[in-house]
Amino acid sequence: MKRILRTVLWLIVAALVAIQLVPVDRSNPPVTREVAWDSPDTRAIAERACFACHSNETAWPWYAYVAPVSWRVASHVERGRGHLNFSEWDQPNEDLDEVVEVIRDHEMPLRDYLLVHREARLTADERELLIAGFERTFTNDPPVERRRPGGPPPGAPAQPDSTQ
Repeated sequence: MKRILRTVLWLIVAALVAIQLVPVDRSNPPVTREVAWDSPDTRAIAERACFACHSNETAWPWYAYVAPVSWRVASHVERGRGHLNFSEWDQPNEDLDEVVEVIRDHEMPLRDYLLVHREARLTADERELLIAGFERTFTNDPPVERRRPGGPPPGAPAQPDSTQ
């Protein structure tokens, strides 16, 4: 029985070592265009609570280098940047309504992120300040619209109806 237990333990250790070889993208692409923030305060709150996953300025923590946690962290960052990226404001990003909704509904920052990053927790006042700051920022410097499937590219003139 001891021999079986020892073999299983070695197999687990070997598997944990082997999964460290799976490549994970932890890159920070260049900033192509940052948002024109309404105030330094809005940027500071966003930097503290949002930039880790929603910018190209991610500070990769030590656990982002240890599989399988690294896979989850990299996936969160990739998905976060795909929805809203404050470092690529010249690319399609979420609209204001969606951003405000996830902040108001306490969906962002993610709960598992907050377990490790207490500094990203927002008080009710900070949450309202951030939302108000985003409203001013998005009004003054709106993100590029996302292309709707099958629709014209953002900003393209409407096509005349040829069925008439």
